[in-house]
Amino acid sequence: MAKFGISWYLCTPMTTTLIIGLLIPLLGTMLGSAFVFMMRDEMSVRLQKSLLGFASGVMVAASVWSLLIPAMEMEAGSGAWSVVPAAIGFLLGMGFLLLIDELTPHLHIGTDKPEGMRSHLSRTAMLALAVTIHNLPEGMAVGVVFAGADSGATNISLASAVAVSLGIAIQNVPEGAIISMPMRAAGNSRWRSFLIGSLSGAVEPVGALAVLLLASLLMPVLPYMLAFAAGAMFYVVVEELIPEASSGQHSNLSTIGFAIGFVLMMVLDVVMG
Repeated sequence: MAKFGISWYLCTPMTTTLIIGLLIPLLGTMLGSAFVFMMRDEMSVRLQKSLLGFASGVMVAASVWSLLIPAMEMEAGSGAWSVVPAAIGFLLGMGFLLLIDELTPHLHIGTDKPEGMRSHLSRTAMLALAVTIHNLPEGMAVGVVFAGADSGATNISLASAVAVSLGIAIQNVPEGAIISMPMRAAGNSRWRSFLIGSLSGAVEPVGALAVLLLASLLMPVLPYMLAFAAGAMFYVVVEELIPEASSGQHSNLSTIGFAIGFVLMMVLDVVMG
């Protein structure tokens, strides 16, 4: 079994790929946030619905092909019981995000009613926290697939791990835009809107790095961790993205966006895996 830890990673040929894999999702968020420099008006409802659906499709496909299926394949020798770690990890991931959602004060785009514990934080800060909650499981997913790819204990290849990172980066483009554009429309400067949108994605490489640093401890429970990340991502999709995408008019565009995002991530994972 591979020896994990940050010092080990820095001494291997995998270092460059690992660094790129950790940073690609953040670059996707920054690219999406940069839409404030390209668009004068507030993002149209049609575009927002399409992007929300697309992001949902990518996250669902990544959760199934890159996390849940490898988690069950690791336990294939257990027969029918191979599904148990995936089921438990998935439910724990959902529960963890539910707890974070209940405790963290945050505000979703298009609403004026804060969620979570009461606080005196500004509207901008609570909007940023809402996206941070969304991005946390994505960072964990990147970290755990890279740990799985290097351990040799899973069918996750390094190319497949990069595919997950790339897929999350693709869906981070609309997420970054969905955060920065409304902030610009609310009166913030373009640079302030861009920076806040970009910083909301900073939790992803931090979360991924935290998982990698703890990899030596997590290897015995890697199937649970893979499913945990999947459950956390599913929570974001079911609790936030799909309801926002389906409410009001033009929900059919979010459905089309979901289909495109799902197929794109599925193809990326299969072709690169």
